[in-house]
Amino acid sequence: MNDPIADMLTRIRNSQMRGKSTVMTPASKLRAWVLDVLADEGYIRGYEKTTDVNGHPALEISLKYYEGIPVIRELKRVSKPGRRVYMSANDIPEVRQGLGVSIVSTSKGVMSDAAARSAHVGGEVLCTVF
Repeated sequence: MNDPIADMLTRIRNSQMRGKSTVMTPASKLRAWVLDVLADEGYIRGYEKTTDVNGHPALEISLKYYEGIPVIRELKRVSKPGRRVYMSANDIPEVRQGLGVSIVSTSKGVMSDAAARSAHVGGEVLCTVF
């Protein structure tokens, strides 16, 4: 697998289209940090570390719905393995005039676009959520 973040985002999108309450994804620190930001911003209920059927570490993500409609309307990967996207703190765009959030990997950790702007750090824009 070349892009584990894109794989996790696709699993979330597919599970929400099917109306699932949880989804499993292989565990990694970067995935957990991205899920921390999604949980802090209120896009997912949370996640917990478990093991899959083969005994490998996994993350079980609890998806969030409002009146039967998924809270995440759009989940898009910005920086890809073939084309990395880096931005300074001033250049990080607002998603949907501030209604959405960009997840940025900075030297101070993975954080939302608003947190990166307030900390005056830029970095790799991993994905956008609306």
